[in-house]
Amino acid sequence: MIPELGVIEGYFGEPWSHADRLAVVGRLAPLGFGFFHFAPKADPFLRRRWREPHPAAALADLAALSAHCRRHGLRFGVGLSPFELYHDYSGPAKADFLAKLRALDAIGLDDLAILFDDTRGDVADLAAKEAEIVHEAMAATRATRVVMCPTYYSDDRMLDVVFGERPAGYLEDLGRRLDPRAGVYWTGEEICAREICAGHLDRVAGALRRKPFLWDNYPVNDGPRMSRFLHLRAFTGRAAGGIADCVTAHALNPALQPHLTLLPAATLATTYREVSAYCYMRAFRDAARQLAGPDLAGMLEADLLYLQDLGIDHIGADRERLRARYAAVNHPMAAEVVRFLDGAYTVDKWEGAAP
Repeated sequence: MIPELGVIEGYFGEPWSHADRLAVVGRLAPLGFGFFHFAPKADPFLRRRWREPHPAAALADLAALSAHCRRHGLRFGVGLSPFELYHDYSGPAKADFLAKLRALDAIGLDDLAILFDDTRGDVADLAAKEAEIVHEAMAATRATRVVMCPTYYSDDRMLDVVFGERPAGYLEDLGRRLDPRAGVYWTGEEICAREICAGHLDRVAGALRRKPFLWDNYPVNDGPRMSRFLHLRAFTGRAAGGIADCVTAHALNPALQPHLTLLPAATLATTYREVSAYCYMRAFRDAARQLAGPDLAGMLEADLLYLQDLGIDHIGADRERLRARYAAVNHPMAAEVVRFLDGAYTVDKWEGAAP
């Protein structure tokens, strides 16, 4: 069985261009994907400045993206991060929240995601406050599915270090309070999980009283460290034969490079389709040949050591040679390699995260 697959565009760093986003969306359904959630951390009107209306041009792009997704057989959703709304969910704040939901409804939503990730969580009654906001959204939106992301969306203790100690019993409290129709995004045992196992997902499902909506932080490469590498290889550590029954859906968080994201994305469906017969390098080769063509596919495989393992800081003298090679290829994936080698995707700090 293959669960519903999707993309949650939830990275830090420079968002994809509108044209690139449309191009990628047009390729997703044939690869086995069923939904696309727009939630880049750098969109201030979905995050720090969520109370303000989107500029008219940005709203028009979102409406166009919504229509484009539907034409290509995908559900469309937006991820709204109502920054620190749980500190004061009354009066003007509630009115602003409902106004934002009405504006998002107007562009056409199948899914609405309410995201509490990467903000301070050491506040009293956190789960109760988040559940109240989600329930208000469910009552107000015309979207037919609502998914939320908890403040503590992983077992990873780094969340507690950065955003404050999680409340005792937080996940169980959230599961008990939250309407059973609401989905819950979850990344795994780590924020960027090396492996995702059935035993862990079953435990989380027990706490949440529902199977998680898996937010898979691969091939995302945002942040000061990861942005210095391309994530091209096929998915590994996702024992699809064992986790398919443990999740409601499986969404990947894409890389800063939209077209190159399609390479690992194509292999996610393959892990579920082939189960125990899955071979990750064969899956990479098949996806690369299909999406990049045989010549560029061969180049990318030959250069995995440089692009994914060493990264731009350690390529050394080979950097100019690689740049010249890819600059000679007329393909959007090759152009993204060139931009990567030029340092155009480097993220120097965690823009948008809470201090």
